[in-house]
Amino acid sequence: MSAPAPMSQPRFKYLDHLINFFVVVLIISNLVAPKLVAVGAGRLSGAQILFPITYIFGDIFTEVYGYSASRRAIWTGFLSSALLAVIGMTVVALPPAPEWPDQKAFETVFNFVPRLVVASLIAYWCGEFANAFVMAKLKVVTNGKMLWVRTIGSTAVGQMVDTVVVMVLAFGGIRDWGTIFNLILSGYTGKVLYETLATPVTYLVVNGLKKAEGIEIYDTNTDFNPFGGKA
Repeated sequence: MSAPAPMSQPRFKYLDHLINFFVVVLIISNLVAPKLVAVGAGRLSGAQILFPITYIFGDIFTEVYGYSASRRAIWTGFLSSALLAVIGMTVVALPPAPEWPDQKAFETVFNFVPRLVVASLIAYWCGEFANAFVMAKLKVVTNGKMLWVRTIGSTAVGQMVDTVVVMVLAFGGIRDWGTIFNLILSGYTGKVLYETLATPVTYLVVNGLKKAEGIEIYDTNTDFNPFGGKA
């Protein structure tokens, strides 16, 4: 059982690459979110194709590299998403050139609604940290066994926090509570099912990374303060 290494240590071969890919997935999810996709009688946001993958990444970061690495990834994703929203709203507000005909199309993709931006950022932050905390604690409790319990259990908690927070903050006061409850239930069920079906892939990635990195990290003495602290 080894303690988490500082993130500055070069022995983590793949962590930076994984965080970069994680942020790209998060940004793409934000960009494709405005499109509604028909699935039979149901409707899904385009973001739901990719966004649940961020929780799989969160499981991988915590399981392989420890809570401190997951904390680093979460903050990187949070700040990147906030920057995208601010720049998107700023550029939309700038007057378009008279000869440029695509202002309406540009607004459809980049004109983020401030309330939705704040709701999604808060929900992402709360959900990802809840996911990482549960994942790290369950690894210690299970002594590194039953990875599926940790991945599904942490996602069940993290996605519940994420879904409830975003729906309440985004639609509270403008939609009836019956509609909000239905949105929470359908969104949450789909996300947890997504994680469950992806468990075999998570196993392959986690085991491959542990072997490649030559590490097995347990968060036994970790400071779980989201705003900093020692690993």
